Amino acid sequence: MLKLIGYRLILAVPQLAIVSLLVFSLVYLIPGSAAAVILGDAASSPEEIARVEAQLGLDRPFFVRLVEWYAAALQGDLGTSLLAGQPVTDMIAQRLPATLSLVIGGLLVAVIVGMGLGLFAGVKAGQPRDRAVTGVTAFLQSVPEFWLGQILVVVFVIQLKLAPVLAWTPPSQDVGKWLTGLILPSLALGVGTAALIARQTRTAIADSLASRYIDTLTAAGVSRTRIIWTYALKNSLVPALAAVGLAVGVLFGVSLVMERVFSFPGLGTLMLNSVLSKDFPVVQGVALVIGIIIIVVNAVLDISYGVINPKARPS
Repeated sequence: MLKLIGYRLILAVPQLAIVSLLVFSLVYLIPGSAAAVILGDAASSPEEIARVEAQLGLDRPFFVRLVEWYAAALQGDLGTSLLAGQPVTDMIAQRLPATLSLVIGGLLVAVIVGMGLGLFAGVKAGQPRDRAVTGVTAFLQSVPEFWLGQILVVVFVIQLKLAPVLAWTPPSQDVGKWLTGLILPSLALGVGTAALIARQTRTAIADSLASRYIDTLTAAGVSRTRIIWTYALKNSLVPALAAVGLAVGVLFGVSLVMERVFSFPGLGTLMLNSVLSKDFPVVQGVALVIGIIIIVVNAVLDISYGVINPKARPS
């Protein structure tokens, strides 16, 4: 296990370097000038824009800015917002709890619903309830999350008034309202991923139950319930975790849109506003933090594979 943990930590270093390089390069290539946005109506001449760009250091060569950004980021300094004038790390720290709450809520829905449906269908593979679950998951995967979120808002917030208008309440203010407000956004975010996990789990369960060792266990008198919960479900965890690993990145991406639907003051809202205003340090900081979180989560899942399946550990 120590080899596996060390291997994942070493692998995370080049991953983080590549992600940070891509983040900086893509933001650098975005057309337009932040100086023109800052000046607004006062940007009457190219000379005025060039003067502000020089003040902000935006006129320096790419590699000079990249090296400076790397050096500062390694010390925890992601720069200062060009428009707000605040440290980017402070702005991210203020918004991160809302985004993490939304993503974790969506992931819980995806794992609980997905594995439940997969188990429900897999133990009766080929039978009517298996075909029914397969149809439901195919439908859920085809439904756009932002559309489902809007439908939930119209039905449960506007028509039935069963959910609060403002979905986000910090847990430090009211834990009950925080949990209540997360229900609809988490459902809208998690159902698509739940369908993906359900299909993976269903296939793994069905394959496990069709294996020869299951016949041996059955012949030895092991109960069907114990076979399903002790052997088949354990063997299905690895493909299910693989689906969860893929889902984390998707959930973060979709949450950036879902925050707009439910008016969440998270990183997605901050990212969108920063892209529109060409506030590059904030865009770079948010993208880098999300990349780090995804790398860390996937490293933890890879280590979990090794815990569940010793064959996944490096020799």
